Amino acid sequence: MTLGLGVPSKGRLMEQTFDWFAARGVTLRRSGQTREYAGAVDGAEGVRLVLMSAGEIPRELAAGRIHLGVTGSDLVQESLADWQAEVAALAALGFGHADLVIAVPAAWLDVETLDDLDAAAAAFRAAHGHRLRIATKYHRLVREFLRAHDVADYQLVDSQGATEGTVKNATAEAIADIASTGATLRANHLRPLADGLVHASEATLFASRRADWSAPAAAAFADLSARLGLQRLAPPGLGG
Repeated sequence: MTLGLGVPSKGRLMEQTFDWFAARGVTLRRSGQTREYAGAVDGAEGVRLVLMSAGEIPRELAAGRIHLGVTGSDLVQESLADWQAEVAALAALGFGHADLVIAVPAAWLDVETLDDLDAAAAAFRAAHGHRLRIATKYHRLVREFLRAHDVADYQLVDSQGATEGTVKNATAEAIADIASTGATLRANHLRPLADGLVHASEATLFASRRADWSAPAAAAFADLSARLGLQRLAPPGLGG
């Protein structure tokens, strides 16, 4: 059995992942045509490269179809209800940084914190007869965050694209979305709450707790771990 390593199949995240492994003596490369999702690994024995979208990697790890995967910590925590029971975070890779934040219209001068948002949500419901809408695609993370901070009288509305435009289009009153520089928020007359950081995401190497960690995969993992300089040498499925 080979060790399955899932890596984002395109874009800056793929390039930075390739660079991170290469800096540690392990070369990841596409094989065949550019549009093919096949790859090869040089410098580590028994490792099979699987190229897929970053959003698919949490699901494949949880199902045990790949042993290792590189993806954003936000995607893992959003996709997997009990993520620590499904995967182990082996190493933060130092790139792919993005903040998931709660943002409100810049014109809401008296709404600067989560407590202010809670008060505004209660006032909004009293005035309009329905809950304040927060547009996001990160329902699990945002709901858990707002619950932990005792924010009520809101409803999450799904937005899978152009979330920043939902307030302007009057389909939401606030948003929760990824913001790298804040420029898109400002362009849409939005600003993050002072204490509205839901999750600081980073590209991370995860290991599946559900994969088959029998001897061949375990040996490949030990070899790869040593080459990458990881502290965790025991596979998650074997008491690590």
